[in-house]
Amino acid sequence: MTRRRFAFLDHPGPLAFAHRGGAAEGRENTMSAFARAVELGYTYLETDAHATADGVLLAFHDHTLDRVTDSKGRISQLPYREVRKARICGTEEIPLLEDLLGAWPDVRFNIDVKESATILPLARALRRTNAYDRVCLTSFSDLRLAQARRAVGVPVCSSLGPRGVATLRAAAMGSGYGRLLTSLARAGVPCAQVPIGVGGLRVTTRSFIRTAHALGMQVHVWTVDDPAVMRRLLDLGVDGIMTDNITGLRDVLKARGQWHPRT
Repeated sequence: MTRRRFAFLDHPGPLAFAHRGGAAEGRENTMSAFARAVELGYTYLETDAHATADGVLLAFHDHTLDRVTDSKGRISQLPYREVRKARICGTEEIPLLEDLLGAWPDVRFNIDVKESATILPLARALRRTNAYDRVCLTSFSDLRLAQARRAVGVPVCSSLGPRGVATLRAAAMGSGYGRLLTSLARAGVPCAQVPIGVGGLRVTTRSFIRTAHALGMQVHVWTVDDPAVMRRLLDLGVDGIMTDNITGLRDVLKARGQWHPRT
């Protein structure tokens, strides 16, 4: 079976993702953090999508404003006229996701779809910016991912949802999953984005990576900030790493001759 190619993944690997713009070195999910990552040479930025009560799409991780801004409240229950007053770390506005897509037309965005109310505003933003080839959609909900793919309406890169990752992990550990793996392959999902482990169970193993590669899938690991762990994962053959430590990952890849900066 011929697997669909997605332009999002068409870049020399391993792929380096600036998680929330590089949260360890700046204010997460801010224009200044994303700008710093781009200046360092990052082609791939990871961010999150939330919508306000009146459907304005934001690049913001949490469901509420409380943790990182000087305001409080659940974003989905607030109008944008209130949310726009919030300042991350007391100084920076929450960026509109559409503004990010427009700021760097050659940069690619890995977007975590946080709530179902985000889906239609996201589909509209991708249509207005014609950014289909520059995004990869991901979510901790299989249903939300499926809804997002349908709403976008054209083929777009996306990652496996939790059920797909669980199936892939089970297949990597033993036999008897041939039918489920065939189903995964037919779904045309080009990558699995996973943590190193969950609840004491290791996910990113050599057999997991080998099984994913046999299905034509890349494996991207989040969120890895320790350079020694980065090197170990690269030695295992992962295809991408998401990090808050963006200078650390850049330096590790440079030392290995695997840094391919934005030009």
